[in-house]
Amino acid sequence: MMRPFGYFVHHQGRGHAERCSAIAHALPPARPLTVFCARDDIFPDLPPNVLIVPIPSLFEPRGDEATTMDHVPTPATLHCAPLGWPSIRRAMATMVAWFDSADPALMICDVSAEVAQLARICSVPHVKVLQHGNRGDAGHQAAYDGAAGLLAPFDAALAQPEWDQALRARTCFAGGLGVDTRGPDRGTARRRIGIDPGRTVILVMAGGGGNGFTQAPLGIGARCRPDALWLTIGPVQRDWHATEPANIEHRGWVEDAASYVAAADLVVASTGNTTCQQILAAARPWLAIPEWRYFDEQHRKAEALAAAGVACVRPHLPSSADAWRDALAQTLQSHRPDRQRALIAERPAEQAAAWLEQLAATLWPAPTLRTVSAGSPTMLTGA
Repeated sequence: MMRPFGYFVHHQGRGHAERCSAIAHALPPARPLTVFCARDDIFPDLPPNVLIVPIPSLFEPRGDEATTMDHVPTPATLHCAPLGWPSIRRAMATMVAWFDSADPALMICDVSAEVAQLARICSVPHVKVLQHGNRGDAGHQAAYDGAAGLLAPFDAALAQPEWDQALRARTCFAGGLGVDTRGPDRGTARRRIGIDPGRTVILVMAGGGGNGFTQAPLGIGARCRPDALWLTIGPVQRDWHATEPANIEHRGWVEDAASYVAAADLVVASTGNTTCQQILAAARPWLAIPEWRYFDEQHRKAEALAAAGVACVRPHLPSSADAWRDALAQTLQSHRPDRQRALIAERPAEQAAAWLEQLAATLWPAPTLRTVSAGSPTMLTGA
């Protein structure tokens, strides 16, 4: 029997779960996969070899936490490790018990520096998902340094300049991982979402990991382009002073974001990883506006996108009609669709799964002999 893989999935946003599902479907059916997550309702369909084990959130209080220990310093190797939280203790205990009973080949961590280090402490090889951001701190470096390998859900052309050759050599870059890159053509997409085939469409989209964009600057943008239909998907924050023209429509959270991207003539979007991969796969003109995230993740990703020449970047939504006109014009002028498409792998999930299988086979060559007692060797299967 094949040793199982473990998989920790952060439940903020959808990208972590979507990557897990894509990999799960690409792994051999005989490979058991146990997924640990604080939510079991965020996953697309999973194959039969996958078991989801719900665990408490590692950062959301339940009300039974101690409130007397926040003065104790947090060591530099940890990010979120408050004292006196029974929920954290239960989550970690659940994973440790599984490490002991399942004898896994790998633990994939997407993402938590603490869970990655927990696997290493428990003598379980782990794969750390690599994200953009200012992650030179001791906690991230401990997770990366202790990993058997790193998995990047984006193309190597988007690597940050400070990632050295040694780190890149240990990394599987899989552009488009977790995203259905076979989006519809523009006409089909417009029919699906009920849009006039001849109308210019500017799509504004934000992912599920944050609060989205605010309403007032979008109203300014829509007024400076009255010929275009402005559609927003994802969260939009209400501004009491916002004045909106009739050519902007808020559709909220949608299940078929890829059709909206394919239908658009230009996309204004934040730089979450799933959003990035959808826009690159559709090769649409892109005005990239990073949202706040821990460790400046989206800002560093925006820098990488600009350096690769696949998006026009602004640090925030334009604040005047002139600024909007300039940003939209530059977005169209700098558009390089072939360069965008080149950053999406043909079969990223299969690529990532094959790399994980090869890594496990290298770490656990088969067959393996382990001596249980004197003169009584036991044959173990490999990875």
